[in-house]
Amino acid sequence: MVSSRFLWKRALVQGGMIAAAFLLAGSIPFVPRVAAQAPPRAAAPRVPERPARPKLVVLLVVDQMRGDYVDKFLGQWTGGLKRLVEEGAWFRDAAYPYAATETCVGHATISTGAFPAAHGMVANAWWDRKAQKMVTCTADPDPGVRNIGYAGATPQGADSAWRMAVPSFAEELKFQAGGATRIVTFSLKARAAITMAGHKADAATWFDGGAWVTSSVYGAPPFIEEQAKSHPAKADFGKTWSLSLPETAYWYGEKAFGAVPPEGWNLPFPHPLRGKSDVGEPDTAFYGQWASSPYADTALTELAEKAVDALKLGDSNGTDFLAVSYSSVDYVGHEFGPRSREIQDILVRLDKDLGKLFLHLDEKVGRGKYVVALSADHGVAPIPEDMQSIGADAGLLHLPEVQARIEKALESFNYAKPAVASIIGSDIYFSPGVYEKLLGDANAMNAVLEAIRTAPGVAAVYRAEQLRDRPATQSPAHRAMAYSYFLGRSGDLFILPKPYWLLDGTPLGNARAYGTGHGVPYNYDQHVPVLLMGFGIQPGQYFLPITPADIAPTFAALCGITLSSRDGHVLAEALKKPAETRAPALPRSAPPSTPKL
Repeated sequence: MVSSRFLWKRALVQGGMIAAAFLLAGSIPFVPRVAAQAPPRAAAPRVPERPARPKLVVLLVVDQMRGDYVDKFLGQWTGGLKRLVEEGAWFRDAAYPYAATETCVGHATISTGAFPAAHGMVANAWWDRKAQKMVTCTADPDPGVRNIGYAGATPQGADSAWRMAVPSFAEELKFQAGGATRIVTFSLKARAAITMAGHKADAATWFDGGAWVTSSVYGAPPFIEEQAKSHPAKADFGKTWSLSLPETAYWYGEKAFGAVPPEGWNLPFPHPLRGKSDVGEPDTAFYGQWASSPYADTALTELAEKAVDALKLGDSNGTDFLAVSYSSVDYVGHEFGPRSREIQDILVRLDKDLGKLFLHLDEKVGRGKYVVALSADHGVAPIPEDMQSIGADAGLLHLPEVQARIEKALESFNYAKPAVASIIGSDIYFSPGVYEKLLGDANAMNAVLEAIRTAPGVAAVYRAEQLRDRPATQSPAHRAMAYSYFLGRSGDLFILPKPYWLLDGTPLGNARAYGTGHGVPYNYDQHVPVLLMGFGIQPGQYFLPITPADIAPTFAALCGITLSSRDGHVLAEALKKPAETRAPALPRSAPPSTPKL
């Protein structure tokens, strides 16, 4: 290949020859041309300058962070969350358009740029019709796959992204860039770390049973082993989560109404991390408390910083990918609800952690050389009892009661029991052959639909055939259900609860073990923040309606690659023009480096 330096020298030589020819022409009499002359030599082709690329792509997902948290609490932030708003692009009307607002679904949507109808991760878990059992979204049945623990841990199970039907942005980046990209993800949850990474990664790490864990399909770099040994979660045993701001700074009372705190905690602050038994050593209750505390967020931030240092992320010929999903906000939200001091305080703490992370990236990668996106996988509903206290129509939609109603409705039609195999969230799965029989039995089908519709808290019921192939519809709820439907994995019937009615699978007669939840197509579950900052991003506030599926296509545009999905679109409004992001290009002849782990 001819080097750009050689072509540049040749152009200079040619330029000098042309200038000399013009000087000579001024001293020689003009002679009319009487014979053909050789055509002038063509100018050397100009080698186009390679467009600039970010050195590092950073994806941050705050599990269960509602979009309105930014508006409410921004004035109390001084670190990374504040920097994202002030130095980045804030999309204030970002929301998921589908109904299945759950962790696995949201992370897969952000990662791939596709909706669940395309990427196939329709829930955290669903009913496997062939195996006739529940499966989690990351469970891998391959006997050759197994989970691997760090620091001597021996975890159970086998997890991977094999159920995700389309590649992640990170996978596409690594594949299309020639393999120079390193992919590193962290979370407390397997379904978050794995879906952000995709099917292959240099490291995908999560927390399980008191230990950091990965899978045999991913890499296990030594720096995680070292961190797991030198900074284990059990080192936080005995610490106390106390309010970090003056008490007058908190919006809500000291006891969140309707809250169900984790085992070993009372409703008001402070919250000690001493487990259930308080015998002086970590137990199962301690690890639950730790996951619901800001100390877990700090541990994830430290892992991310260690990854940047150990792997020299952002310091290669390619563009590296780092993703962190902060899970603790989700645990706190389920337990204490969105109107709690706990939510307000843990975001103050996370703001400080992110500020520290961004300063570390400024130092090691370079300010303006990396791009960050922050979003959430879903929001959360207010605690039903809290809504009832202001006179709102709110409550619990008991799924076991719905199942009992269906079984009773089919008694007179001679259907074998149990007719219902399982109800998981809004999805109703019938036993083998039952739904096919109902499709040909209008009276029985109508009896089932009526039994569901008359259950307290039900707004509507949808059938699978109404949702297939994303039918055109003017109904936002119908469209949201269709965007969530994936043939073979989704249910046969689908319940749409009334607003502020919580889908509750707790067995009748038992007290529920959580305060509130999510997973329905209402704005409190769908509206989330989308914030972009750094390389190629034009700061400002943007009010056009977008979805978190737009993050991956925007990353792809900045990195010059193509995604398979067409659900998301590039957030062009927030991108600087190419001249504004131009940086010195890498030599075209430089071979991609092979990362060493």
